[in-house]
Amino acid sequence: MRVGLFVTCVNDTLYPRTGRAVVSLLERLGVEVDFPAAQSCCGQPLSNTGYRHRAEALMLRYAAAFRGHEYIVTPSASCAAMVRDGYPRIAARAAAEGRSGAEVERLSEAAASVVPRTYELTEFLVDVLGVTDVGAYFPHTVTYHPTCHGLRMLGLGDRPRRLLEQVRGLELRELAGAEECCGFGGTFAVKNAAVSAAMGADKTRAVRDTGARAVCTVDNSCLMHIGGTLSREGSGVRPVHIAEILASTEGRVL
Repeated sequence: MRVGLFVTCVNDTLYPRTGRAVVSLLERLGVEVDFPAAQSCCGQPLSNTGYRHRAEALMLRYAAAFRGHEYIVTPSASCAAMVRDGYPRIAARAAAEGRSGAEVERLSEAAASVVPRTYELTEFLVDVLGVTDVGAYFPHTVTYHPTCHGLRMLGLGDRPRRLLEQVRGLELRELAGAEECCGFGGTFAVKNAAVSAAMGADKTRAVRDTGARAVCTVDNSCLMHIGGTLSREGSGVRPVHIAEILASTEGRVL
């Protein structure tokens, strides 16, 4: 099986080890991984801040970059949700605006071509590969925060937990108020900094109360917010993307 890795701009610029972990994990499971160099941002920041028309070019670029792949895998529920929920909305809005038939058709075809092929990493592992035990080893206490896009837009459910529960050496600790937002919300953290910080403080308090030495999510954007707050609090709790846990083995713990 051959997949295209959509690493996302956050991971590419700030968390490259997550992308490397995805490649290591998938190759260990017998999957051939491509990284199309033409990929760019999915367009979510532009779309969420009202620049929907500018996001169209990134949507078309995404579709073109991954044209030849049966599956597109990304270590980001947020970006997967943008593709699966946001792209059809962009095409529908273009039609509602009365844009030319050619423009609408181009956008609609782009959305339709990538929506059914785009998977968040844990979805791909559980639903496509049919595995929950990926042969991982991570000898630490860990708590899991389900991110908003994964929880509410993708409906990941217990997929990430099922994968974590099969990791040898890992002790999974329950997080109180797990379904509450961490407060990041992309540009929300910039436009509503005080509220964002207060929500982050609530989340990190719950994380510290678990006594876990690591907190993991399926989105590094949320993990950046949680991890930054934990760092400023001097907690010593390590933020880690689920891909890095699942890629770890007894011979190589990330």
